[in-house]
Amino acid sequence: MRIGIPKERKCHEYRVALVPETVADLVEQGLDVLVESGAGDGAGFCDDDYLGVGAKIVSQQALWQDGELIVKVKEPQPDEVSFVRPEHTLFCYLHLAACHTLMKELLARKCYAFAFETLTDDSGRLPLLMPMSQIAGKLAVLNGSYHLQKFAGGAGVLTAAVTGVEHTRITIVGGGVVGSAAARVALGIGAEVTIIDRNPVVLTQLEQQFGSSLNLVLSSPQALLRQLEQSHLVIGAVLIPGAAAPKVISLDMLKHMPKGSVLVDVAIDQGGCAESSRPTSHQDPTYEVGGVVHYCVTNIPGAVPQSASVVLSRILAPYVSALAQHGKDSIIKQSSGFANSLNLANGQVIHPALRST
Repeated sequence: MRIGIPKERKCHEYRVALVPETVADLVEQGLDVLVESGAGDGAGFCDDDYLGVGAKIVSQQALWQDGELIVKVKEPQPDEVSFVRPEHTLFCYLHLAACHTLMKELLARKCYAFAFETLTDDSGRLPLLMPMSQIAGKLAVLNGSYHLQKFAGGAGVLTAAVTGVEHTRITIVGGGVVGSAAARVALGIGAEVTIIDRNPVVLTQLEQQFGSSLNLVLSSPQALLRQLEQSHLVIGAVLIPGAAAPKVISLDMLKHMPKGSVLVDVAIDQGGCAESSRPTSHQDPTYEVGGVVHYCVTNIPGAVPQSASVVLSRILAPYVSALAQHGKDSIIKQSSGFANSLNLANGQVIHPALRST
């Protein structure tokens, strides 16, 4: 399968799916790699870097015409969908549970669509989601802290500890990869940090990881409300792989949050975990509901494209190689992880979580 790497077209998305060092490995394996001109510019990789490792630089039209395995970061944008054909295999972050329009369009195109976010390893983990979740969790604290500043719309609270002042309270809803990454940064700047999660096993693992430095709360609507009432920064980090995120923060709960507090909904890729959440972009990242600043950017790691592209590419490389070498039909039979990654095929919804959306 000829591998095609398009230039990302989502608003302020500067990542590239495969960086030159990874492309070099794929070319050495005898694979043809087509790179759209300018695809790596935003992450610091020019066309000559790709040419130097054996890739071919092509136009957008030529890439979609000649490429078979289309490897990109974010879901196809409206101006890209028209290029998709039944012969294409898409491999990217799709998040279709939050975008029924795109799902219907791709179904009509009858392509195969594999999602990074539902691919599993032998232990049932999500290896392609993990690195971006770590970045998103860390940036959630940094970006939330920025928007807590008065000129940015917040209450004028400093999340970093200040001698003589009570520590800023940060609540993280969900104790997975995003949540633990956010907690590490939040604790590092001296905030008072609470993770609330419905799974006692997750809380036990977090206790073993962080010790007594982290407040851990078993989730219930009442417990969540108590945390929201006293939090300056709330980070939504709820995940059900492949499915729409549950709306655990209701509009009524939002009314009890302090004025000028900030909600960073990292789950917005999957529809968001607050009823008041709607997608935003790096260009216009926030809006206010009931005195609460909402930060709901759907591609948070796109703000640090060089770091994000390098780590994603290194983890992605063996999966791209396997899919290109063996083909979509064979790899599904060989690998349960790839079978879990398959969201759409031949005009049919394959992933169980999507069938219920």
